[in-house]
Amino acid sequence: MPNTANARLSDFILNNLEPILQAWEDFARTIEPPALTMDDTALRNHAIHMLKEIAGDLERPQNAYEQSEKSKGKAPRAKRDSAAETHAASRLLSGYTIEQLVSEYRALRASVLQQWAASSRLALPTDSADMMRFNEAIDQALAESVARYAKLVKQSQNMFLAILGHDLRNPLGTIITGASFIMQATDIASKYIVAATRMFNSGQRMNKLIGDLIDFTRSHLGSGLPVKPKQANLAIVCMNVVEEMRTFHPERMIEFDARGDMGALLDEDRISQVFSNLIGNALQYGRKNGPVIVTLMSTPDNLVVTVNNQGEPIDPPKLATIFEPLVRLAKQDTTDCSRETSLGIGLFIAREIVHAHSGTITVTSEKHTGTTFTISLPRLPTLGAHLPAE
Repeated sequence: MPNTANARLSDFILNNLEPILQAWEDFARTIEPPALTMDDTALRNHAIHMLKEIAGDLERPQNAYEQSEKSKGKAPRAKRDSAAETHAASRLLSGYTIEQLVSEYRALRASVLQQWAASSRLALPTDSADMMRFNEAIDQALAESVARYAKLVKQSQNMFLAILGHDLRNPLGTIITGASFIMQATDIASKYIVAATRMFNSGQRMNKLIGDLIDFTRSHLGSGLPVKPKQANLAIVCMNVVEEMRTFHPERMIEFDARGDMGALLDEDRISQVFSNLIGNALQYGRKNGPVIVTLMSTPDNLVVTVNNQGEPIDPPKLATIFEPLVRLAKQDTTDCSRETSLGIGLFIAREIVHAHSGTITVTSEKHTGTTFTISLPRLPTLGAHLPAE
């Protein structure tokens, strides 16, 4: 039977920890398969600390603003991890899904309120206020748990992708090298040379995708994209990429125009990535019979690059998220994945590289002028966190 010696909800929780914890454990035991391999201690882990934190919170004075923030899961963070955050990490390691984690809080809320309501005490004026405060505290704990769970999942996914990308590079490098060796042979039939050339080109495209994947995960793991600027000519860097694109897409027209002094401190390889991603994007989404126009201009302090294609205008909602990773911009909403569908991270990486050079990148899209990406790069980038020490 619940101990009802004290009327306030905080006292009720502290005086009835065991039956509340037992109800939590009984529910947690129904969550399979994780519960099948967890003992009583693991099933109850952190619950007692959360209950004590909640009981303590109920006793603390709270103004209207604090009440509002807590109901939204925005209470001030403590210096140490809360019991709810630690609980989320533990449940993730035990194999709980996010839905199962949330269901535990629903069960905990129900357990406390049902046992409290069933206690044989008279209703007091403080009951409704206590119940409201309790629900706010549960919502705050739930928000903390979900946020920590999501953060850890994202970190593990990024780490997996980073390891996968690195592990794929070695066997892919062997394939590319072997294909290159066959391409240079003079004592085999031409059909094998053609096959090796296709393997080599496909391998190069795969290598670029893996490079984008590694850059994506590096930026999301907090290390940023490293750049090593040195004196270079932006026009030469861009022209090399344009010629490469013309070779891969002989059926398309790519116009190139550079005016003025194009000297600046640049990481040539990284800036080549930017041009490759932007021109490739323009070829993919531009009108097939229309040109892609690449223009370079200079000012005393900056270099300005525009990449334009004459395709269908991008809807404003999509335009607002065009640089966000994994957001695909297709001409039509469709579930069919065409061969041109990519990972959707090329523009994100282009933005990160431009920012690492202390530059800016913007996009406009209109029916009559097409879609235009504009990059502004300072001739002397500001040394910062993105630039590794020599």
